[in-house]
Amino acid sequence: MTTYRIAEAADLLGVSDDTVRRWVEAGRVPAQQHDGRTVVDGADLAALAASLADAPDPARASAVSARNRLVGIVTRVRKDTVMAQVDMVCGPYRLVSLMSAEAADDLALAPGSRVVASVKSTNVVVELP
Repeated sequence: MTTYRIAEAADLLGVSDDTVRRWVEAGRVPAQQHDGRTVVDGADLAALAASLADAPDPARASAVSARNRLVGIVTRVRKDTVMAQVDMVCGPYRLVSLMSAEAADDLALAPGSRVVASVKSTNVVVELP
């Protein structure tokens, strides 16, 4: 049985440690003590993650087909006359998007811009940590 400490569970879900603690206290996700630490069973955490993923923002759900959305901040924009490379940090992840220079200009992207990266891919590689 795989278990996750509160901080690990929070990191996987993209929420704060305190949020996971509140969910445990409210009974939203069961937890137990192991070696003096509160841990969440992997299957229970997976069920919670699935329930969170099944509830996209209703205001955006009908307007956007991409369901993998990451809020972040632009860290760098490199443009030439045709293309732009936009680097962003979304949580612990660094993402790079290539788009037309015109699109980057239309969005007024610059370091410090708050963005939402919507990812829709035909191929996702899964690795074990």
